Amino acid sequence: MSDARVRSIQVGTPEPHGTADATDPMEQPWWTSFYKDPVKGALFLDETNLDGDKQADLKHHGGPEKAVCVYPAEHYSYWDDELDLELGPAAFGENFTITGLTEREACIGDSYDIGAATVQITQPRSPCWKLARRWRTKDLATQFEETGYTGWYLRVLETGTVAPGQSMTLVDRPHPDWSVARATKVRYRMPDDRELAGELAAIDALGESWTDKLSHRAETGEQVYSTARVIGPNADADADANSPNQ
Repeated sequence: MSDARVRSIQVGTPEPHGTADATDPMEQPWWTSFYKDPVKGALFLDETNLDGDKQADLKHHGGPEKAVCVYPAEHYSYWDDELDLELGPAAFGENFTITGLTEREACIGDSYDIGAATVQITQPRSPCWKLARRWRTKDLATQFEETGYTGWYLRVLETGTVAPGQSMTLVDRPHPDWSVARATKVRYRMPDDRELAGELAAIDALGESWTDKLSHRAETGEQVYSTARVIGPNADADADANSPNQ
């Protein structure tokens, strides 16, 4: 495996954005900690957060299974071209912008030493409407699903200080057949595959929200897919026409 490293670390707290009474969904008020600032030195990582980082929506973000959001810097050039932007660290609200490791190599259940902390991959990021709102691209969450360039979440196995520039040393890889990319593909691009859904759901390290939805599909054949997650609370319903469960 290449030299995986934390290129930068970003934290933020909830704050308001948007304009009151706006008619354009992209301009309407929203409350978010998506906008994060880089840190220069070491900071403490506990079971649920980095020091200085908070989530606005604790129902869908944060908590022990999603303590840290990770995104590979390798994908930024792709999104620069697609979105005609010049993106940098934390462009997608991630805490760790990393190099040397992408969804194709990283696996569900992987554990890594970073500084004094040990972390474990729990699930791919489920891209949400806040990506679209931040970059004014209505279908951006769906694009994340289709490309597989989602990033992923970490739980903290051992708390400790972490810092930008530190290496990510692989400690254990119990599920080498279940890369983050494969998990994303099964969840969003293979909605009729009940067998693989059940196999993925059986991984102990997988986050509870993914386990519940995949177990439901394995048992019933029904794909659970939330329009509100990818389109947003105020967007047009017809934008759901290309969602994976249509």
